[in-house]
Formats: sequence, C-alpha cells, structure tokens
Amino acid sequence: KKDNPLYEYEQQFKQLDKETLWMTNQGVKQDAWYVPAKEKTGKTVIVVHGFTSDKEAMSPYAWLFHDLGYNVLVPDNMAHGDSGGRIIGYGWNDRLNVIKWAELLVERNPSSQITLFGLSMGAATVMMASGEDNLPKQVVNIIEDCGYSSVWEELKYQAKEMYNLPAFPILYEVSAISKLRAGFSYGQASSVKQLQKNQLPVLFIHGDADDFVPTSMVYDNYKATQGESELYL
Repeated sequence: KKDNPLYEYEQQFKQLDKETLWMTNQGVKQDAWYVPAKEKTGKTVIVVHGFTSDKEAMSPYAWLFHDLGYNVLVPDNMAHGDSGGRIIGYGWNDRLNVIKWAELLVERNPSSQITLFGLSMGAATVMMASGEDNLPKQVVNIIEDCGYSSVWEELKYQAKEMYNLPAFPILYEVSAISKLRAGFSYGQASSVKQLQKNQLPVLFIHGDADDFVPTSMVYDNYKATQGESELYL
C-alpha cells in the first residue's frame, strides 16, 4: 500500500529493466531476475524471498541494494513464482540453488564479490548455504533477516502456537514423510548446524517482537556462526 515505507522502493525497482535468467538444478527449472548496477562493479547480491512469497515481493530489498551500487539477482525458490517444483523445501533444498546461482554469477564475472541476503525462509536458506564446502569463494558475506534456527524448531513452535499441538506424534510423522518425498528430515534442515561450519561474516537481523519466527532463534544462530558476526534487533 502507498502508506507502507517500502512502497517507494518497490515502485523504483519496478521501473528498472530486468533480465530473466533460467537454470536447471536438482532436476527443476529455476527462474531469477538480474539487474546490473548503474556503474560497472563486481559487487553482487543474491536476494532470497520467504515462504509462499516470490521474487517480485522482494522488489523493495532489491532496490535498496541496487541503490547502494550492487548488481542484483533475485531468484524464485523451488515451487514459488516462476520456478518449477511441487515441494517447498523450507530453505534446505533451496540452499543448493543459491550455490548454483552464485556459481553462474562467477562464470559471468570471476572477480565477483557476492553477498547473500535472505528474508525469513530466505534467511534460513542463506544460512543453510553458508555451511557447504562448494559455496564459491567469491561469496564474501551474508545478511539474514528473521531466519529460523531449524525447520524442526520452527514447525514445532508453529504447531503449538497455531494449533496447540505437541510435536509428538504429528511432527515426527510429517518429518518422516518429508525425508521420503523431499529428501530431508526437519531436524536435518538446520541453520545452526550449518552456521557451525561457516567462517564468513554474517549480519543477523531480527524483530524483537517477532511472534512468527520467535526472536529467541536469532540468538541460537548468532552463537553458532564461526565467522565475524553482528546482531541487530
């Protein structure tokens, strides 16, 4: 809406020319927008959206980085927007797509300096990517905004908050189904475990009144990372 502080950023980004990029990873066609910076630069950001969102919803954040002089890549996660797939992977499967997008950016410009930025599920995605050995060395830092500590802890919290249900037995059952259908269990999909392998600088951002991804989770993530870190509440 027009009274939203992000409205003007969104309108500015809509006016920019966007190149649509495609790739296939994990057997699924993936879609992204790419917007070059106003001045030639190797500084590039990958902006990752949240649960049931899409790249267009990230327009205000994409404009923010563009205005700061970055090239901007905004992908649709699997089963979102114009990307293929029928299963939402809560960031765990998408972490591999983020790595692939980074590799494609490096192919375009080997001297790239890549920032990963994610919001909510997208924040969990970039934190989960941080622990992978094949993350390109051109990724130089990470910014996560209100990401959860693990899929298990987030869904356990939501089951209690939304439906007043305990984790046992339903979450155990659904996690087992996820292992069969999506290739991972909810406990496996952990930002904390991945950050314990991360050496990159991370800026952690979280709302101090967040009742969807509880604020307590940012402290677990912040304590887990092994690289330089800052926390902004």
